[in-house]
Amino acid sequence: MQLNHEHPDYAFVLRTADGRSAKVNDTLLTTSFILSPVQLVEHWDVASAATLTAEALAPLLALQPELVILGTGATQVFPPAAVMAACLTRGIGIEVMNNPAAARTFNVLASEGRKVVAGFLLSP
Repeated sequence: MQLNHEHPDYAFVLRTADGRSAKVNDTLLTTSFILSPVQLVEHWDVASAATLTAEALAPLLALQPELVILGTGATQVFPPAAVMAACLTRGIGIEVMNNPAAARTFNVLASEGRKVVAGFLLSP
């Protein structure tokens, strides 16, 4: 049996993610970050879902996604209602999940060519 290494059609692949770190391509990240299939913003100044504001979503929304995935660390924590409304009032879907689930979901949607943007919250 011959195995071939598949190269994705997008620039950034999320290799691993948990509550403290993530690996995008070969870059290890230890602070919160934003990821789209074509762009990585290595520093996102958000510490937790509880303190997330609608204004903090601006860098994600600027990437014009169809769907925002919010990875909230080791566990799923829903942000304030205003954060959810910031997406939904613009017709942008938002899904909240723990980082491992968010990583899997991001990779699947990116591989399908979807306009997805993910924000991952990492705690030191």
